[in-house]
Amino acid sequence: MLSQLYIENIAVIERVTIDFSEQLNVLTGETGAGKSILIDAINAILGQRTSHDLIRTGASSAMVSALFTEISGETGRVLDALGFSPEEDGSLLLQREISASGKGGCRVNGRPATVSVLKEIGNTLISIHGQNENYELLNADVPIQYLDDMGRLSPQLEEYRRAYYGLKQRKKEMDALSLDESQKARQIDLLTYQLQELEAANLQRGELEELTNKRMLFQNSEKIALAFQEAKEAVTGDENYSGALQALQTAADALQEVVPYFKDLQSLSERMSALTYELDDCAEELREYASQIEYDPAELETIEERLDLYYKLMRKYGGSEEELFNYYEKAQADLEAVTLSDERLQSLRQEYQKAEKQAQKLAQALSEARKKAAKTFVERIKTELSFLDMPGIRFLVRQSVCDLNRYGCDEIQFLISTNPGEPPKPLSKIASGGELSRIMLAVKTVLSDSSVGKTLIFDEIDTGISGSAAQKVGLKLKEAAANRQVLCVTHSAQIAALGGHHLLIKKEVRDGRTFTEVHPLDFEGRKRELARMISGVKVTELTLKSAEEMLSLAGVSAEKP
Repeated sequence: MLSQLYIENIAVIERVTIDFSEQLNVLTGETGAGKSILIDAINAILGQRTSHDLIRTGASSAMVSALFTEISGETGRVLDALGFSPEEDGSLLLQREISASGKGGCRVNGRPATVSVLKEIGNTLISIHGQNENYELLNADVPIQYLDDMGRLSPQLEEYRRAYYGLKQRKKEMDALSLDESQKARQIDLLTYQLQELEAANLQRGELEELTNKRMLFQNSEKIALAFQEAKEAVTGDENYSGALQALQTAADALQEVVPYFKDLQSLSERMSALTYELDDCAEELREYASQIEYDPAELETIEERLDLYYKLMRKYGGSEEELFNYYEKAQADLEAVTLSDERLQSLRQEYQKAEKQAQKLAQALSEARKKAAKTFVERIKTELSFLDMPGIRFLVRQSVCDLNRYGCDEIQFLISTNPGEPPKPLSKIASGGELSRIMLAVKTVLSDSSVGKTLIFDEIDTGISGSAAQKVGLKLKEAAANRQVLCVTHSAQIAALGGHHLLIKKEVRDGRTFTEVHPLDFEGRKRELARMISGVKVTELTLKSAEEMLSLAGVSAEKP
């Protein structure tokens, strides 16, 4: 569960630490107090996309951190797969910094991470149901996803998708091979010409480097010969200069003469003699290298012509020697494929027909499984809606056949009729905002098994409802909070009264700056906040009494906050 949330420099929040309970946590406050900012901050820590506009005016960065305790086994498995682990006490700390410079940073238990890592972990921790999500019910893909969740059809769907994407790949290959005869002839001519040109060049791996080095040697032969000559003369000398070898030999001979008088010099004398031999060998090697420097203008011209051929081919077929060979191999494969395309196309068609039958079979099996899931889904939705003051509503699932797609061969649509005698119609044409809120709550309740271990956050699910309907929504949220943590941002006093932990989001202006603060409320605080929610700005004794009665009916008293 989400135990603690720390927010720094997010919009009008300068700095706030919020502690949550494992019960139904309700968050209330006047419009514009900053309730949506809390949701934005939680979304940020879950790896959702953020904007620099979130950073408080005058600040260079913003920070959000969230402490989770009693994490689920699913979260543990995801952490392990990503190379992270919870703390020894089982807790998990997620942190995210949003910088105006765009750098920012993320951490998991103090270790650096990426936004995508936060998102993958966050998907196992929290499920947020906002005002906009109600309208996801109108999205064509959402109903089919709900049925698959209901029927636990993910393995079956994955098996179908493997077959479906394999089918698409074969279709792609068939399209690539389905050339008309003129196209095929042109392609064969082009590939044949290119292969012949490359073959005629008789290219050899490593030849380009060898030619380049040899050309450089020839172009600098005079400089190289002069250097060898200077080095050799420095060692062996000439008619005017005895050279280093002679000087070293003289030194060695002189040292040998005094060895009888200084026995300790024997080792040094031997080293000097060894050096003369080594230096003599060096002189011989210099002579051998110097003899190899022979400038041949005809050979240089041949090298230049060969290099020009390489450069010409590289301009046409690739920027390096390796790319030339790669192009040659690809051209060979392409020519073979085009030449044998008729045979390959025939083979692919047979494979495609077989794959299509398999995909159709799996899609049909998936469709039948969805029919069974739909029956259970409808019955449970009706039960939930009846509790939520929508007893006369007709809710059904329309399942129709369509062409194969990534979901199979089904088109799924939710239909309702809110008035007796009226035929069921799509949600988009019938449902009001309040009805959509209750339908979404019913859906989330029915599908709650698929989100075990997650904290559920409902952002103003009371939109468009009031009175007994709001009371029923609150009871349903309280019921959901019996086996998981639930956070609810609400404007409804009926819902707020049922919360086990009440947080007031309050906006204040100090020294010309706006600050949002979050205060946990005791019994008296809750009573006054409920009275405000009931009556508006002016709180009267009557509204205070009504608020106290609401809390009492909800089982909340001054002794039991």
